[in-house]
Amino acid sequence: MPSDTFTTHLLNVTTGRTETVRDLTEDCAQFLARAAHGRDGLLNVFVPHATAGIAILETGAGSDDDLLAALGTLLPADDRWHHRHGTPGHGRDHVLPALVPPHATLPVIGGRLELGTWQSVCLVDTNVDNADRQVRLSFSG
Repeated sequence: MPSDTFTTHLLNVTTGRTETVRDLTEDCAQFLARAAHGRDGLLNVFVPHATAGIAILETGAGSDDDLLAALGTLLPADDRWHHRHGTPGHGRDHVLPALVPPHATLPVIGGRLELGTWQSVCLVDTNVDNADRQVRLSFSG
């Protein structure tokens, strides 16, 4: 068994030029297969950006689109924001992490991510000015 109890990996993710909910669950599973070695512990998923977040939600059944629609209603892309640079309404992207935090910490049991049946780990990115993101995966066990 490895002596390391903390392992980290940086994912480079291209989200494109549209608002995106990107499923990272398989990336997390692949990382844990290499890092956890069957151990129990915690996976921390962190996006070190001021305009993106990490959400645990169902994907593929419309919930990802519903989340983006809800964020569009709560945080409209218009000129009300004090933070003004980039595309119109970009200031709302800087408020996003207060609603969708830039991190999630999840249980790992027997080296596998412990999620509910319909749960996925997702990067939420409404910033159309920045197509390239980094996501840090860290396992402690």
